[in-house]
Amino acid sequence: MSTTTHSIGNKTFILDQDKAEAAFAAKKIINGRETMTFNLLPLKYEWAYETYKKMKANHWEPEDIPMQRDVQQWKSSELRDVERWIIKMGIGYFSAAEGIVGDNVLHVVRELVTAPELKLVLGRHAHEENIHADSLLYMISSLGINPHECEAMFEQIETIRRKNEFVTRVSNSLRKDLDLTVTENKQLLAKNIFVFGQCMEGTQFYGLFGMILSLYRQNKFEGIGQMFRYTLRDESNHIELFRNLFQDLRKENPDIWTQAFQDDLVETMKEAVALEKDFILDCLPVNSLGLSAEEFNQYIDYIADRRLEGVGLPALNPGVDNPFPWLAEMMDLKKEQNFFEGTVTDYQKSSSLGIEEVSDEAMLGLTG
Repeated sequence: MSTTTHSIGNKTFILDQDKAEAAFAAKKIINGRETMTFNLLPLKYEWAYETYKKMKANHWEPEDIPMQRDVQQWKSSELRDVERWIIKMGIGYFSAAEGIVGDNVLHVVRELVTAPELKLVLGRHAHEENIHADSLLYMISSLGINPHECEAMFEQIETIRRKNEFVTRVSNSLRKDLDLTVTENKQLLAKNIFVFGQCMEGTQFYGLFGMILSLYRQNKFEGIGQMFRYTLRDESNHIELFRNLFQDLRKENPDIWTQAFQDDLVETMKEAVALEKDFILDCLPVNSLGLSAEEFNQYIDYIADRRLEGVGLPALNPGVDNPFPWLAEMMDLKKEQNFFEGTVTDYQKSSSLGIEEVSDEAMLGLTG
């Protein structure tokens, strides 16, 4: 047995290193060591802590983004009806979706994982969903949109309702006491992590992201576009967080990775893509300047395949091209100039220097 002895005055403290190392070895994604303490050290899932530091360094506040020009455009005659509609659909969908994600992170995934560093980064994830929800309230109040209209949109527009039902049924399947030593129950958790990370945040968010950033690229809705750029950067970290969580869960529990389960995940992504394509047609019922529903459908196919391949699953549309390579440019946020005051706001805090970053292209699914 390996021990360390500390003698201080008339007291002696004996520390059992073997016992400490056994506690470290008992850290797991699920079914790990139960403890009342929140002892992060020593870190086992170092990627989780590095992701937490990166997310913390990217902190932003909606009120820091000026909205004067957006308000002027909203009230002017320079916009097409379809452009206003895209913004309304964006606010209507995300005002529900961000809350669904945050609730699932806090009350499902974070409750079931057992390693403290995983709980730490998932808590940050949920906090960022609150910021995104707050940014939507800021957009609504700035533009003077009736909040009851937003409520009606995610309750009464069928394609929004169906997208929300798709993810909430997966979340609800875990809101009960489950024995996570049973393969079937472990698969339920793995599917939840896959659906929220790769299908919802990783694929279904990207239709509207692309539309709103297309308008931003045309110098329309600069404030809203900027907030969506920051949101997209956050989502990229969330996708990578859930991808790593999924991969480690699978590695520690190889019994879940049956062919039937893999086939189910691919079919689930296929359903997510079909729902998103229907939603795109509601967001863009007529083509607008630089905006085509057909191109956005192709983009969703491209993104979905990157997500599948990222977790070791086969693509649905092998070889499909990305119609929007310019989207990678939207992620260059290290130094961003304030639109009106001309000052430079650095939302990448200096404390994040030295942390390995996911490339912009990888974040957006622009690389294989």
